[in-house]
Amino acid sequence: MSRTAAAVAVIAGVIAGGAVGVAIASGSGTTTKVITVDRTSAAATAVPTSLSATQGMTINQIYRLDSPGVVDIDVTAQVQNSGGAFGFFGGSSSQTEEGEGAGVVYDSSGYIITDEHVIANATSVKVNFWNGKSYPAKVIGSDASTDVGVIKVDAPSSELHPLSWANSDDAEVGDPVIAIGSPFSQPETVTAGIVSQVGRSITAPNNFTITGAIQTDAAINPGNSGGPLIDAAGRVLGLNDQIETNSDQSAGVGFATPGDTDQQIADELIGGKQVKHAYVGVCLQPTTSGGAVIATSGSTDCTSPVVAGSPAAQAGLDPGDVITAIDGKSISSTEAFISAINGYLPGQTITLTIDRDGQVKHITLTLGTRPATAASG
Repeated sequence: MSRTAAAVAVIAGVIAGGAVGVAIASGSGTTTKVITVDRTSAAATAVPTSLSATQGMTINQIYRLDSPGVVDIDVTAQVQNSGGAFGFFGGSSSQTEEGEGAGVVYDSSGYIITDEHVIANATSVKVNFWNGKSYPAKVIGSDASTDVGVIKVDAPSSELHPLSWANSDDAEVGDPVIAIGSPFSQPETVTAGIVSQVGRSITAPNNFTITGAIQTDAAINPGNSGGPLIDAAGRVLGLNDQIETNSDQSAGVGFATPGDTDQQIADELIGGKQVKHAYVGVCLQPTTSGGAVIATSGSTDCTSPVVAGSPAAQAGLDPGDVITAIDGKSISSTEAFISAINGYLPGQTITLTIDRDGQVKHITLTLGTRPATAASG
């Protein structure tokens, strides 16, 4: 589990450097007793996301309503390590690792959404339901750029309890939330807190940037990855994804991916589509106002402010350029630029308005397809 970077360089929808925060927990071999509870009395009235802590359903009501739709996921993965057992001789080694995370039942067909990093390199996946029943699952697809993965379990419909989703854009600071997951191999664990902030940027497993993340102080630890962050109406706001810490344990700063993006990517994967993202290829300095600033040599940890051969390089963008608009629409910050690019498709042509040494220029750029891994320092 790595500490998320607070101010690092970004590459056209990318934070360069900094690994994903919550890695799947190592299997401990510990046997956990599953306690069956009666959930028939759960209340499920629809209420706005933005509420005080005294409104909406109680934590117990939300748990009774939603926990049947939250699963524990055991994963066996084959990991290739360069410079492993034969590293002294320039070779590589492969080893088997076991991990654990959580997931959300997406529909009655058996599709389950989780974090990509939970199921990465999986050779076998097992899904454990709240009542102690377990079924094998297969990986349908994943997208490292958004840290979303989809698996499918062949379980009876009686075991499948799809959860409802909120509009993640409606989340507001102070909204009460709960997290359900399997921290430290303890399935069905509930923690509570609030939305600490919205619109955060976090680093995806492939070093690209996930925008629109929801920050929370609800305790999140290894094993919570892929589980839901739930609002006061019992709806999923997003998937718990990362924590910021110096000790690999929750320090009250956790992040969930935005549920709107989670659903969009999941629908594409379930539909058999290959998820593609637009790509520019510039390393940006973190900014909160005044546009998106392409880094200059030494200003960030990026090796190349303008990636060689990228759409940015072909269009003639230079280090130090300040991008102030896309297709005439103002860009106020680095995050705004990344979010705007995410709204386009590879192959589309855009016009960037830039400030270069005090002179305004308009540059036409044809967007590429985001590579599997971001170039970074």
